[in-house]
Amino acid sequence: MNNNPLINATGLKRYFDISGPFTFLKKRIVKAVDGVDIKIYNGEAFGLVGESGSGKSTLGRLLLRLIPASQGKIVFLNKDITDLPERRLKELRKQMQIILQNPYASLNPRMRVGKSAAEGLDAHRIGSKRERLDSVIKMFETVGLKREYIQKFPHELSGGERQRVCIARALILNPRFVVADEPVSALDVTIQAQILSLLTQLQKQFSLSILLITHDLRIVRHIAKTTAVMYLGKIVELADTEELFKNPIHPYSKLLLASIPPAHPKDRKNRTHDPENYNAIMFPQNGCRFINRCESAKTECSEEKEILREISKNHWVACSLNYK
Repeated sequence: MNNNPLINATGLKRYFDISGPFTFLKKRIVKAVDGVDIKIYNGEAFGLVGESGSGKSTLGRLLLRLIPASQGKIVFLNKDITDLPERRLKELRKQMQIILQNPYASLNPRMRVGKSAAEGLDAHRIGSKRERLDSVIKMFETVGLKREYIQKFPHELSGGERQRVCIARALILNPRFVVADEPVSALDVTIQAQILSLLTQLQKQFSLSILLITHDLRIVRHIAKTTAVMYLGKIVELADTEELFKNPIHPYSKLLLASIPPAHPKDRKNRTHDPENYNAIMFPQNGCRFINRCESAKTECSEEKEILREISKNHWVACSLNYK
């Protein structure tokens, strides 16, 4: 792995105005992504975890330029793509793909899945009609689907088979970077294992850089080399995945790990209590955003901004309790 990141985002922000049509009311802004720095290297599987509403999916779409950033900079393949016009961005689209959470909603129900998988080839006018068909057949076989599946419609496939089609569609252009946004959350547990195994295999086979977005920490442990924990638009902890599991430092990271269902029922009594306060999602205070849910919070937590600092080698934490 070289020292230059494949994708490098700095100071990335995305705000949404949800004030509504009544201008006399107080303006309400949701800071979905609020000052994120992230680097993903070539061939790296990078995990991004956090509960629903933490801004994970928004960050993934920002990195792909599917939605514009309110502020910040995105560099991909050593090119600043932050404000790149769509006509110039189109060529880079071949290198950046996404696998969405719901495979059924991702596919056109009136289009045969072989045609859906070939949409990228058609859009970029790659190869002849026969060559595109051969590419689809080859990619279907790569993801574990028989060639006759190209004639089927989405409703004729199982959930796992539909997700394999979506993976084939994402990889058929031979991209460098793929965002996998909750790729197995809509699938049965046994099918989840198959799809995760497939993603791991393909990531190594094609030297893919993958941003794996999930709320399930058990998934990232088996796939991701590096994991970032995101809370209310900010990354609060970043470390090698095994280090994060063995030595979580931020209270939110500890809470996420404690929320993993234990293998033995007797261990459930020791699970951490979470004093939730979801008002923080809409109206975060000046200091730490996690203060209303943190059992270790002190006075300085309401005054000091969360800044990622390196606590140990390659282990970064945004928590004032650990700065001293």
